[in-house]
Amino acid sequence: MGTFYGNRTTRKGRRSPGADRALARRRALQMESYPKFHNEVGVSIVRIGCREFKCIGDKPPQDHPHIYLNMGDASEIGCPYCSTLFRFDPSLGAHEADPADCAYGDMD
Repeated sequence: MGTFYGNRTTRKGRRSPGADRALARRRALQMESYPKFHNEVGVSIVRIGCREFKCIGDKPPQDHPHIYLNMGDASEIGCPYCSTLFRFDPSLGAHEADPADCAYGDMD
């Protein structure tokens, strides 16, 4: 039997709580670098050049919580907060959008 840590038991192949915290920190740092997009202009579809990004809804201070979205293999995804439909367009750069004003350059 392994060592009990709260609700986790470590066994061969399982991470310790310290490793879980380090992984969470790395993921948080990685998510800060994702491109951000908004739909202040109110278009029906925003074309973007990446599949992993954050939707902020509108420009601050009217923005909604910054939501991480991942299209995976799909070609589009809708934001659960503002219902903006984002469509992947490989001809655009990772931080580019069409309309261009929908790309937001500020980092968290």
